[in-house]
Amino acid sequence: MEECNVSGMMLIAFDSTQQALRTEMLLEYAEIEIDLFPTPKEITAGCALSIQFPPAALNEVQDIITQERVEIRGIFMRDDNMIYISI
Repeated sequence: MEECNVSGMMLIAFDSTQQALRTEMLLEYAEIEIDLFPTPKEITAGCALSIQFPPAALNEVQDIITQERVEIRGIFMRDDNMIYISI
């Protein structure tokens, strides 16, 4: 069951740890359920940390990223084959 839950999560990848930690703070302040997560090896990014969040929060997360000018590598989700795709 846990694997299904993880596969349904969205993931933000970053090029810097500073941006990952800043985003963590912004999303926690907005009371969005998040988890710091090691960046999967399938995603090329300059930072070893990513942030997972539920798909229902996607619009709010995108708004915060835009408003706060957060620099990200991208937002990803897993498809049915458990492959990360950029959205």
